[in-house]
Amino acid sequence: MGLPKRRVSKARRDKRRTGKRLAAPSLTTCAECGEPALPHRACPNCGSYKGRTVAAVEKE
Repeated sequence: MGLPKRRVSKARRDKRRTGKRLAAPSLTTCAECGEPALPHRACPNCGSYKGRTVAAVEKE
């Protein structure tokens, strides 16, 4: 079984891991209520999408 001949440096190790970071979700503002919502999804606050109410949301 093969073993590494030399220790992998911190810089080389970290270069390999650059694509594994988490990205913050992009948010848009709802046209109806102005709350932040994920793009291309119904607003979790008011239930509207593209100016229409598509989901019933319970008010607390």
